Amino acid sequence: MPAASRPYSDEGDAEEQELPGGGTARVFRIRDTVRKPVMPWSSAVQRLLDHLERQGFEGAPAAHGTDEQGRMILTYLTGVVANYPLTDAIRSRQALTTSARLLRRYHDATTGLAQHPGGDWQFDALAPVEVICHGDFAPYNCVFTGEKAVGLIDFDAARPGPRAWDLAYALYRYAPLTHPDNHDGWGTTEQQAHRARDFLDGYGCTRQERQSVMDMAAPRLQSLADFLRDAAAAGDENFQRHIEEGHLALYVRDIDYIRDQAEVWTRLVVGPGRFTA
Repeated sequence: MPAASRPYSDEGDAEEQELPGGGTARVFRIRDTVRKPVMPWSSAVQRLLDHLERQGFEGAPAAHGTDEQGRMILTYLTGVVANYPLTDAIRSRQALTTSARLLRRYHDATTGLAQHPGGDWQFDALAPVEVICHGDFAPYNCVFTGEKAVGLIDFDAARPGPRAWDLAYALYRYAPLTHPDNHDGWGTTEQQAHRARDFLDGYGCTRQERQSVMDMAAPRLQSLADFLRDAAAAGDENFQRHIEEGHLALYVRDIDYIRDQAEVWTRLVVGPGRFTA
C-alpha cells in the first residue's frame, strides 16, 4: 500500500512553488510543506520518517500522508539546500564537520529500524545491515543555516546497509574525492585527504572504520555509474540525458582517480597521524 494513505486537504488556495534540485521528479512547496510524487518505495520512506520522528531526530521532515493530488506531504525544513557550484559557506570546514555529525545522528537513530527494515525500498539491502542508509548524502540533500548543516532531505534512495556506504559517498561529495578536471571539485589530493579525514573524525570513525570507508569509495561510485547506465539502457530518458550531459564519463574518471590515489588515502586518511595543510 502506498506510504501516504490518508488524504490531506489544504485550507483555501495556496500558491505552489517548484523547488530546484528535484532530480527526476518535480517537487513543490506549499506554505510549510513539500509535495512530491508517491513512488513504489514511498511506503518504506514514510516508515523511515515516522521512525525518525519517534526517535526524536529533528533533522528530517515529518511525513503527513497525501494531498488531494495523491502527492506525498512532507514538512518543509527551513534553511538553504546547497546546489552546484557550492558556495564558500558550504565548502567551509564547519559545513563539513556539522554534516558529518548530522549523518552520525541520523545513522544512530535508524539502528532500531535496521533490525527489522521490512521491504519496499527502492534498492535492495546491502550486507552488513547496520543502519538505514540515506543513499544520497551530499550537500544538495542537506539543509544549512549559514555554515551549519541542520537537516536532511530526499530519502528516496534509502536502503538497509552498512554505515560505510553513506560515508563513502559523503566523502565523494564533501572532500571531495574528485579528479582535478571535475568542475564540481576543488583542492589538491592532499587537501581532499585532509577534508576526508576531518569528515570521518567528525562522524567518530575508528581507524578500522576509516579503512572500510576508503575501501568502499570506488565501489560506491561505481554502483552509481552502473545504475545510471542501466536506467538509461532500460529507456529512462532522464538518465539518458544525464549520460549525454557527461555525468557518466565524469563518474568513470573520478573512480579511476580514487583508485589511483589509494596510497594517499591510506597514508593521510586511514593512517594514525594527522595531516596539516
